[in-house]
Amino acid sequence: MFLACLFLSVGMALAQTKVTGTVVSQDDGQPVIGASVLVVGTNTGTVTNADGQFSLTVPAGKKTLRISYVGMEPIEVSARANMRIMLTSDQKALDEVIVVAFG
Repeated sequence: MFLACLFLSVGMALAQTKVTGTVVSQDDGQPVIGASVLVVGTNTGTVTNADGQFSLTVPAGKKTLRISYVGMEPIEVSARANMRIMLTSDQKALDEVIVVAFG
C-alpha cells in the first residue's frame, strides 16, 4: 500500500511542468512589473517581479499561458522553459483614463 501511494505521488509530481520567463514591453524593452501570468483553463497564476520575471508550475495537459497588464494588449502563448514575452501597448485603453480625487 505504501509503495502504491509513493508511485502515485511521484507520478503526480512528474506530470507538472515548471515554466519560467520574462515579460518585457515591446516599445522600450523594459521589464513589465506586476503583469498577470495565468494558465488558461485553471486558477493557477502568478505575477511578474521587479525584473519582469515569473516562475509557474503548469498542470499536466495545460500548455497555454495568458499574460495581461493594464495598458497593454493581453496575449496567449504556449508554455515552455525560459520564455521571453513582449507585450504591446494598447493605445485605445489609455484614452479613456479619468482620475477622481477627494480632498
